[in-house]
Amino acid sequence: MSEQVEVKVDGRAVRVAAGTSVAAAIFLAGSTRFRTSVTGEPRAPLCGMGTCFECRVTIDGVPHCRSCQVIARSGMDVATS
Repeated sequence: MSEQVEVKVDGRAVRVAAGTSVAAAIFLAGSTRFRTSVTGEPRAPLCGMGTCFECRVTIDGVPHCRSCQVIARSGMDVATS
């Protein structure tokens, strides 16, 4: 079995395999809404490689992090909006 890390996604603890992206951890936590557009629509990743910026979330208090580009680590606190 691979090593696991535990992150919090919107206050909910989720365990994922080491090396998993934050975007994947958010999906595994059951969320499909990563942020809200300026006109109020829910947004989620499109490209999965950091060019569309639709996967932006707040990680450990830092806003606008591209979740598809960040590897989840134990103790990380992720907030979608």
